Amino acid sequence: MARPFTLALLAGCIVAAGVYAGSVVAADAPEYDGELSGFEYAYPVERFTFSSQGRKLQMAYLDIQPETDSANGRTVVLMHGKNFCAGTWEDTIAELHSAGYRVIAPDQVGFCKSSKPEHYQFSFHQLAANSRALLEELEVDNVTVMGHSMGGMLATRFALMYPEYTEQLVMVNPIGLEDWKALGVPYQSIDDGYQAELRKTAESIRAYQQSTYYVNTWEPEYDRWVEMSAGMYAGKDKERVAWNQALTSDMVFTQPVVHEFGQLQMPTLLLIGEKDNTAIGKALAPKDIQKTLGRYDVLGKQAAEAIPQATLVEFTDLGHSPQIQQQERFHKALLEGLERR
Repeated sequence: MARPFTLALLAGCIVAAGVYAGSVVAADAPEYDGELSGFEYAYPVERFTFSSQGRKLQMAYLDIQPETDSANGRTVVLMHGKNFCAGTWEDTIAELHSAGYRVIAPDQVGFCKSSKPEHYQFSFHQLAANSRALLEELEVDNVTVMGHSMGGMLATRFALMYPEYTEQLVMVNPIGLEDWKALGVPYQSIDDGYQAELRKTAESIRAYQQSTYYVNTWEPEYDRWVEMSAGMYAGKDKERVAWNQALTSDMVFTQPVVHEFGQLQMPTLLLIGEKDNTAIGKALAPKDIQKTLGRYDVLGKQAAEAIPQATLVEFTDLGHSPQIQQQERFHKALLEGLERR
């Protein structure tokens, strides 16, 4: 399979249990190109062009201003997860907007409607710096940073790098509440990770989301997010999409933030669906280790104990995406937590 890069450049990835594997007919999903053209977000998409690592790149982002009579003077920056996009936040954006917040939601480089470079040194530090450059462009210098899933790791890194700009940190079922490699999950090469990424399609994505995001339930509105993701793997740029996903999987596995939780200086809100079982590479670990991983009913409490100014809100019956699964409950807890700052 021809690619603009060689396998010799592939250098490491870990694959989540089931999330990067599986096969299904491509007809289950529409086809999108590498920038997700044709998939419409609920809010207008803007573009930030900048240079990074010797390349001219663009970040797609949403910037929703509050109504003048309801503005509270605060800005929330939303950081998406690995299998999510800025557009996935649409209901949370609507709630925050109604409550008077300005909301900025970027697609990180390597994801969704943003650039997917053929060669890029992905790190949470780099993505945080890219996000900071966007905020400087928008002349925003005091924010609440809110991250879901992988975005929770990125939001944490942003808060650690830029504490003077971060008034509050919010993490929604963040991955990385445990250090998988330190706990015995073996490393997997990007060669294998890339091939597994290429096999991702609508059915495998749907099956994983049903078991992990929604606790074995399913609603018709969830299909939109399956099609968003699967359509990129079915499109003409699927190799570039898979390549970037393999690289960012390696970033997630090799760059834990959990060991630095004690350094967080700002109030932190943890919103945790306890039925989540996400653990990168769980299926590759020995059986006795597998059963100890991804225990969010335990991990949320451990994170709250490690973070100096943490407030923990747990949803005992929800999974990895409580903001989608039970919107009313989630947003009530979110807005109350933001006010408690």
